[in-house]
Amino acid sequence: MAELKWTLKAVGDLELIFDYIAADSPWYARIQIERLFKSVEHLKIFPEAGRSLPEFPQRPLHEAISGAYRCIYHHDEQSDTVYVITVVHGSRLLSEQLLDQPT
Repeated sequence: MAELKWTLKAVGDLELIFDYIAADSPWYARIQIERLFKSVEHLKIFPEAGRSLPEFPQRPLHEAISGAYRCIYHHDEQSDTVYVITVVHGSRLLSEQLLDQPT
């Protein structure tokens, strides 16, 4: 079973998502963050389950979709660790800089 780790960038993304939604509904913000956490739990067992990023097919990155959000991750096969790199809204364009965050 792979280990699942959230990068500081991804945790910061979750905080921003929570704050944005909580301005209207703290209850729904909590529910949305819980859904995002649950959406990547299966990666512990199936780390390659998500699709490759269509914007960057040459990069070894995948995504797990949760509602309107994309959880971008990388599976390090040597350490059998899944790193959630960032969480972005589906309407947002991905850039190389957004993906080049240290684990």
